[in-house]
Amino acid sequence: MWKRKLLVGALLASSIGLVPAIATAEVGIFLDIAPPAPRYEVVPAPRAGFIWAPGYWDWRSGRHSWVKGHWERQRAGYHWNESRWEQRDGRWALSRGGWERGERVAEERRERDHDHR
Repeated sequence: MWKRKLLVGALLASSIGLVPAIATAEVGIFLDIAPPAPRYEVVPAPRAGFIWAPGYWDWRSGRHSWVKGHWERQRAGYHWNESRWEQRDGRWALSRGGWERGERVAEERRERDHDHR
């Protein structure tokens, strides 16, 4: 009996590490339906040690659904990429926001985004 409990406990403990990997897996979303215009959000006053991640339109239950902006704790050596919709080959693709390593990459992205405006 105690061996069975030990085995069940070990299986539960080992499965805990799998949840984040599954939860962070990104599935590409490609639609023929353009997202609505972004909603206006009041950006709160800056908070030391945090960045503001603006809201965006997500695709949930077969329709666009607004996700409100939120605070993200800053990470040294990383920068935050905002969630955004981009047109690719005549379809709309969602690039979800997240942390990316290195300031050089952030500067290249800012330049590229500025050139496409």
